[in-house]
Amino acid sequence: MADKTIIITGGAGFIGSHVVRRFVNQYPDYQIINLDKLTYAGNLANLKDIENKPNYRFIKADITNSQQMLDIFTQEQPDGIIHLAAESHVDRSISSPLEFVLTNVVGTVNLLNAARATWKDNYDNHRFYHVSTDEVYGALGKEGMFTEQTAYDPHSPYSASKASSDHFVRAYHDTYGLNTVISNCSNNYGSHHFPEKLIPLAIHNIQHQKPVPIYGKGENIRDWLFVEDHARAIDLIYHQAASGSTYNIGGHNEWTNIDLIRLLCKIMDEKLNRTPGSSAQLITFVTDRAGHDLRYAIDADKLEKDLGWKPSLRLEEGLEKTVDWYLSNQDWLNNVTSGDYQKYYEQQYSGR
Repeated sequence: MADKTIIITGGAGFIGSHVVRRFVNQYPDYQIINLDKLTYAGNLANLKDIENKPNYRFIKADITNSQQMLDIFTQEQPDGIIHLAAESHVDRSISSPLEFVLTNVVGTVNLLNAARATWKDNYDNHRFYHVSTDEVYGALGKEGMFTEQTAYDPHSPYSASKASSDHFVRAYHDTYGLNTVISNCSNNYGSHHFPEKLIPLAIHNIQHQKPVPIYGKGENIRDWLFVEDHARAIDLIYHQAASGSTYNIGGHNEWTNIDLIRLLCKIMDEKLNRTPGSSAQLITFVTDRAGHDLRYAIDADKLEKDLGWKPSLRLEEGLEKTVDWYLSNQDWLNNVTSGDYQKYYEQQYSGR
């Protein structure tokens, strides 16, 4: 019998798959359940290396279905949940805001209700961990950093939906005594990232000598966090953080988009044996998106002080590792860009 059963929602996604992998490998005595709807960003091929391990299971389910969530909690009796399932692409939120409200707000409340109903006799020994974003804080000027005390000021439908879900998690802690923790992270990068986001999109386009689109003048600043460092932080926070606490997770890697892409072009030129500077000619400036925050920067000192976490890589090192992975995993990238990855669930699970 497993020591603990943990449900990880959104476990087939980019960050979620890294969290699932870490917990499955790090805790062989835990039963890890990956709960994912398998939308366009969910890819079970991300977890090929651990899918047959005895302490891993996959459940295809939709967090917007309240009865389905209650049934799963009742059947599985999880000790905890790490909730990563979310619509997360800002551009998509601008064109389809209601989808973000349903998944990010209603879906989170459905999980909170299922947890509350299942754990009602013993909240203290169960944990609801909600993974959020630094975008809930809005934008910074040239100085300062987001801390856990920064007031919320979301500017896009995506960040507004995540801010709302954060508020519900805190409300369930304060109103019902649910054992909750929240983390707000900066921009993640690394392997298995769906190529609609800046870094994997740029890698793919540079490789195929297509234009690399940059919003505005590329002056927007982001703090970049290596995804494996994020998974390590989630592990620490899940196991050690006090109930009701919040932690910011950042990489201490602030870069403008244009400088980041120029560095990526330089790395790609070296890896592909191209003339230095040739990939940079692919950079194309496009009209800035509405409500585009200028700068994000995370102060992760509380996490370091309380739990001893620090990022392990500077962006230059992490970006090189990321490029190496994409160039060595062409089949994965081809399957994602062609849409073939969506057939993997049917191939792998239809007979189970």
